[in-house]
Amino acid sequence: MRKRNLNYDRNIDVSAYDATNDLDPGLDDAPASARMRRRRSDTDPAPRSRGRMTEEARARLVAEREAAAVDDGPPTGYRWTTWDDPGGHGPEPYPSWLVTDLAAVDAEFGVLKTGKEADVFLIERGVPDGAGSAGSRCLLASKRYRSADHRLFHRDAGYLEGRRSRRTRDQRAVENRTNFGRNLIAQQWAVAEFDALSQLWTAGLPVPYPVQHLGTELLMEFIGSADGQAAPRLAQLRPEPDQLADLWRQLHDALVLLGRNGYAHGDLSAYNLLVNDGELILIDLPQLVDVVTNPQGQEFLRRDVKRICEWFVARGMDPDLAAADRLTAEVLEEAGAS
Repeated sequence: MRKRNLNYDRNIDVSAYDATNDLDPGLDDAPASARMRRRRSDTDPAPRSRGRMTEEARARLVAEREAAAVDDGPPTGYRWTTWDDPGGHGPEPYPSWLVTDLAAVDAEFGVLKTGKEADVFLIERGVPDGAGSAGSRCLLASKRYRSADHRLFHRDAGYLEGRRSRRTRDQRAVENRTNFGRNLIAQQWAVAEFDALSQLWTAGLPVPYPVQHLGTELLMEFIGSADGQAAPRLAQLRPEPDQLADLWRQLHDALVLLGRNGYAHGDLSAYNLLVNDGELILIDLPQLVDVVTNPQGQEFLRRDVKRICEWFVARGMDPDLAAADRLTAEVLEEAGAS
């Protein structure tokens, strides 16, 4: 077998050889190995280097790729609609105002509310001109629960009592409040609120329609005007006597219907009630408590009713009408827990 000359398999830069190795360029009869060691002249072609690209060639390739690329993404600050992403959708039939077209994009228009556990953003979902149902628009509220680096629910142990994970590892992480466990809790709150809204919406309670949930994000109906002005909270109002009486009637009916389905709000106050064109809307429901199965359920209910009755009485409601003990007993009777 013929022996290979290994010198020919290397990327040899002959111009780097020392001048003492130069041979007379006129010696045409010199051996090939000697001619290779000859110093390269300025007119000689540049050696080819395997596996490397010059800066000029690299720039040309980048330009060609950029020219060939087609940018079919949404404008900066937007995202494609998440309607087809894995995750739960709200109860069917879907409301007529909801945009479900996959050609739609979501545009974010700032923060509606900040809280200890989550922030709420205003989203407009719309179909651009020339795509799908062009011109279709709807406003959504995007509630995003905080990550493990931020404070999660205060007193969440009481609300989570009775909720168990099917995976032992996940349950242990939740109980030990590891970073992984706290992230799981954040996702649990998003799923819990989505499930609560879905159930209560189906039961006919005055709650925002739950559009979908994605991890720690919950998309729901925006409660407010068409120009993005959020409905005020009950705590912001100073209602006249007639309006106060009507709001009390709505609240009473909502709490009784909530009890009929076996639940208490769990964190009810004048800050968790919206008033939209005179209609009372319950919000912030991730901690919905089962008044029968949760050992602290009845205590949560009593606290809810006492707090909201005090608000109405302080605004001029007759204490005999807004009696906390009587309303609590009525709700418990509806829940079958009296």
